[in-house]
Amino acid sequence: MLYRAMKKIQQKTETNPLLVLRQAIRRVTPNIGVKTRRNKKGSTRKVPIEIGSKQGRALAIRWLLEASQKRLGRNMAFKLSSELVDAAKGSGGAIRKKEATHRMAEANRALAHFR
Repeated sequence: MLYRAMKKIQQKTETNPLLVLRQAIRRVTPNIGVKTRRNKKGSTRKVPIEIGSKQGRALAIRWLLEASQKRLGRNMAFKLSSELVDAAKGSGGAIRKKEATHRMAEANRALAHFR
């Protein structure tokens, strides 16, 4: 089913679906993230951490699936293929999630010494 949905989109753009998938994952993969840390007084802080390549790819795939599930559409294959094409172009829900994570990490950069 996914192949048929990708085929419909492929007819419009004439690109290889595997390249679109790789490019979407590459664009959504985060470089930096945030992790919650609790200090001695009991307050919690979001501390920026670097993310490895394997963990980054896993997060990217998870974000792509979550964003495609939230989309409105006929079936999951169509929603996933639309999200992949949008992510490859640089838009979509997964890209917004990556940008929000990067913004939060930048905002909390002063707390990096708590790692």
